[in-house]
Amino acid sequence: MRSLFGELRSKIAGKHVKIVFPEGNDERVVRAAARLKFEGLVEPIILGKPNEVIALLAKLGFENPNYTIIDPTEYADFDQMKETFLDIRKGKATPEQADTILRDVNYFGVMLVQMGLADGMVSGAIHSTADTVRPALQIIKTKPGISRTSGVFLMNRENTKERYIFADCAINIDPNAQELAEIAVNTAETAAIFDIDPKVAMLSFSTYGSGQGLQVEKVAEATKIAKELRPELALDGELQFDAAFDADTAKIKAPDSSVAGKANVFVFPDLQAGNIGYKIAQRLGMFEAIGPILQGLNKPVNDLSRGSSADDIYKLGIITAAQALEN
Repeated sequence: MRSLFGELRSKIAGKHVKIVFPEGNDERVVRAAARLKFEGLVEPIILGKPNEVIALLAKLGFENPNYTIIDPTEYADFDQMKETFLDIRKGKATPEQADTILRDVNYFGVMLVQMGLADGMVSGAIHSTADTVRPALQIIKTKPGISRTSGVFLMNRENTKERYIFADCAINIDPNAQELAEIAVNTAETAAIFDIDPKVAMLSFSTYGSGQGLQVEKVAEATKIAKELRPELALDGELQFDAAFDADTAKIKAPDSSVAGKANVFVFPDLQAGNIGYKIAQRLGMFEAIGPILQGLNKPVNDLSRGSSADDIYKLGIITAAQALEN
């Protein structure tokens, strides 16, 4: 059985995808970026003081001089970047404010992506989710027809066929029916990056009206909207998790469903349920939880947990490169 990351590495190898790593003063980030370059998977752009980054690379055993290292405070084309930023923000920032904003490594990194100088960005090892996501929303923005970004986790057991996508587990606290439908459609598209043929379950504590309440009505309405948005998509709801996942339970609770008992993409009704759900699968089910992977943006920007290891950052770099190629 070929591993998920074996497949993704094959997809991106030699494609020279450029990924920005804004946190060049963090050893984990530099180690991951160097590994990606050494293996020929990604062309990293590391932000930081060149002498400091080079010293850190040498300390880690990576002394190849051909790294792209940019210090935002010494960037030769800063005026062009500033002009582009002011045009994008359209009066929401003054030239003086732009001087300060664009020295922030996350804003600077996102601008490299927006200007086509990089294909994606990975940040968050030492920054909050808001620090990573806010520049992306302001500059790269969401795809047409998508009102907001969302965050999914890939639940993976390496060297097996067990791969599932859980959404939204990171961004939207209590999405309404329209937003939940958009999340479902986006998540199905994300699943394709991992060679998952999406069968989307809209999760609830109710299956086909077995329970009642505003929460159930929201999921039922979201299911209807999602089917209108993507009628060809295998998607059903509202479904309890057991009906969505277990074939025997599905025969009893939803015998006519094309998704029940076979679902591999699970859309939770709110952030609380999604966050709890993925952590239960991670801790009790022994799944590797990879993410959050941000979706819905015009170009890929992904957020790390501040507790991420170098291996976590390496893997998210691979995923970001795969997203860039998919785009």
